Amino acid sequence: MNKKNDLVRKNYIDFFIKITIWTLVFPITLLFLIVIYKSFDFQWLYNISPNIYIFLKIFLNNIIDGSFGIFIFIIWFSGFSIILYKMIKKIFSYVDAISKASENLLNKDVLYINLPRELEDFQIKINSLKKEALKNERLARENEQKKNDLIVYLAHDLKTPLTSMIGYLSLLDEIKDMPKAKKEKYVSIALDKSYKLESLINELFDIARFNSETVTLEKEEINLNLMFEQLIDDFYPMLKEHNKEIKLKNKNKTVIFGDSFKLARVFGNLIKNAIIYSKEHFINIDIYDNDNLVTVVVSNKGKKIPEEKLNKIFEKFYRIDQSRMSKTGGSGLGLAIAKEIVELHGGQIKATSDNKTTNIYVTLPKK
Repeated sequence: MNKKNDLVRKNYIDFFIKITIWTLVFPITLLFLIVIYKSFDFQWLYNISPNIYIFLKIFLNNIIDGSFGIFIFIIWFSGFSIILYKMIKKIFSYVDAISKASENLLNKDVLYINLPRELEDFQIKINSLKKEALKNERLARENEQKKNDLIVYLAHDLKTPLTSMIGYLSLLDEIKDMPKAKKEKYVSIALDKSYKLESLINELFDIARFNSETVTLEKEEINLNLMFEQLIDDFYPMLKEHNKEIKLKNKNKTVIFGDSFKLARVFGNLIKNAIIYSKEHFINIDIYDNDNLVTVVVSNKGKKIPEEKLNKIFEKFYRIDQSRMSKTGGSGLGLAIAKEIVELHGGQIKATSDNKTTNIYVTLPKK
């Protein structure tokens, strides 16, 4: 509002300055002509054009006598009208420029909106809005594409274990006298595939909850060391399967105030990823207690995550391994949900990766 008032005030000041100059310059010019007329002989003009000489002589004499007062006023008023017209035209040009800028705000073919120099502040703001709108539109398209890709991935992944289950159960149903050892093997495979199917269905529910619910926290005092000991016990079967071991380096009691269930989900997701992607036997968990903050670092040695992917791993539906046949690729929601939970606690989550180690840092306030 202040910028708009300054612009109007500036135009009015400019208008009054020009009117003042015109009001002063016009009579001074006439006076100058009269002085020159009285002081010099214009015989040379008469020799060139007698008609012009006579016209100027009559005109100046009538001005001196005051006979052309109305005519002089008309000339002055014409100048005043021209100055006023230019000011109004300038103001309307601003309105027209802003109107066109508003139209171009939605025009995808126009990448940058140019306005008159006087509207530079408005130009900066409207281009900032356009940039933000284009960014939001791009992110919306990317998220939509990710969701579409995810549907394709999950449809394929759901069909694979289901087809396998049907195949083995059909064999069990058809072959009544199947040897016991083979029957147990087929039942075990079908059960394993059913667990995989359950996991994928749970991911679908996660997607629905992520898009429709606002996460709320039920906070209480949490012993982080005890939480990690319980998580390590929960992951024992998976650790054994992958021949991995978790080393919890700091075993001193560290207490924070937070939602134990949701933070367990955050750290459980980080541990699961570390087990899957680690190329070495050990996975390290460090807890750093610094005054009012606690930082948990989950580290594993494995393949370096490229910088461009590292910046996206906390986005919804992003999967490092985009392959449909990936055994490790989940829904791409785990780290995104983890980020939301951590930020709801007033904390931060980030990742670093080099040729040797990938680290996930979770920083949480104690209170």
